[in-house]
Amino acid sequence: MTARGRGALALGVGVYLAAWAFGSRALYPVAVGLFAAVLLAWLAVRLSARPLGLHRTLKTQPVEQEDVQVRVELELESPFAPAGITLVDRYAKLGERRIALHRAGRFLWGRYALASMPRGRYPVESVDAEVEDPFGLARIRIPLGRQPAIIVYPRLVELDRVFSDAGVHMRDGRRLLLQRPSGFDVHSVREYVEGDSLRKVHWPSTARRAQLMVKEVEDAPRDELAVVLDAHIETARATFDVGVRAAGSLLDAYARRGRRAVLVLAGATRVVQRVHAEGDWLRALELLAAAEADGSDPAVALLAGEGNPASIALDLVIVTSRLPGALVERLVQRAAAHRSTALVHVDGARRPEPALLRLQRSGVAVASIGPKDDLAEALSGVPPAEAANA
Repeated sequence: MTARGRGALALGVGVYLAAWAFGSRALYPVAVGLFAAVLLAWLAVRLSARPLGLHRTLKTQPVEQEDVQVRVELELESPFAPAGITLVDRYAKLGERRIALHRAGRFLWGRYALASMPRGRYPVESVDAEVEDPFGLARIRIPLGRQPAIIVYPRLVELDRVFSDAGVHMRDGRRLLLQRPSGFDVHSVREYVEGDSLRKVHWPSTARRAQLMVKEVEDAPRDELAVVLDAHIETARATFDVGVRAAGSLLDAYARRGRRAVLVLAGATRVVQRVHAEGDWLRALELLAAAEADGSDPAVALLAGEGNPASIALDLVIVTSRLPGALVERLVQRAAAHRSTALVHVDGARRPEPALLRLQRSGVAVASIGPKDDLAEALSGVPPAEAANA
């Protein structure tokens, strides 16, 4: 019952008492009429048509910094429903939205917009249909069950080429292409890299070359590529958003080329998503949309572990805003072992980093992105002069 309904009921009681006290028979019908109005309103909102189901659609695929247009459609048991039904959406991060619905036979519909939405996953905590009689005397809320979250995707750029496509130069001057043919490593060996398991050591080659050599996994696919996004808690939100866009754009570029790839999100919980089919890509995009900078592991830990996809991938791209010495050393060792390695450094303060020069000299492909840089240009590796003439 609404405040107006309680007021009408109290007024009815007052009129009835006044009629009894003063012996005025003319006031009794007024009191009874007030009681009856409140009772009928109460019955109307409980016995009239109830909502059956809610359908929610988005006008377009939500992308960050754009308005999200939401249309809701409520199905009723019959066309005889109370005049006032309002939909109440309550989002976990956005608060409450009240939507006045318009009638269309057995359906009610409404529309609202969420303005300039940042990237993220927005769960719907609850959805209620608020049913009210025409005079506003009685009101009830009917829960409509769980609803899917609204996912606002990062704004990606389409890359015709990637900064690492030109390959990197090894110390003997030969060029190592990051785009390798698909196939399998069969009984191949390579130099030992810190973090490799000693169980992989190939002792005959080690004795012959006088340095530790390890066996490549026999069934490791050649076209496996890992994109690692560092989600450390110290990363500023704006900087992390740039990193998310960079990781997603690179993953999209490789997926469109048909390359088998894996996305590693190194946050509070390490999430691994392989991208081998269209459904995998959509799931990876959802993970990027919901990613938060909440990790606590040191950056070098992103590449450690025998079963870590990032450590065993043939090609590696790591997206980070941190360049601690341990991470730089690990990337240098990987490049020295002739394993394709690339780094996207997201620098929110645009500081000069001597570590980047060392990585480039060691054969690591590097792209540095500042807060105001063109993402497509930076990830494509297009020199400013060439981009201007394109």
